[in-house]
Amino acid sequence: MVLFMDTKDLIKAVRAHANANYENGGWDILVECMDDEEIARDIGTATTPAQAIKNVGRSLKICDDHRKDIQTEAF
Repeated sequence: MVLFMDTKDLIKAVRAHANANYENGGWDILVECMDDEEIARDIGTATTPAQAIKNVGRSLKICDDHRKDIQTEAF
């Protein structure tokens, strides 16, 4: 059985995941920089916390990879 959640609940679940995984995969970017509207945009059509986390994680990976590229070239 799949339970559908509203966007506010999905945002809370994504934020909780981000806080628990702050040091990994760019989740610190969400904690430090993203507001609820941006998170909702990245959640997209997800209806479960797992889907929402996966969707947002994809976006964060792109940002984190870009950040790592910049950091590598800085020195």
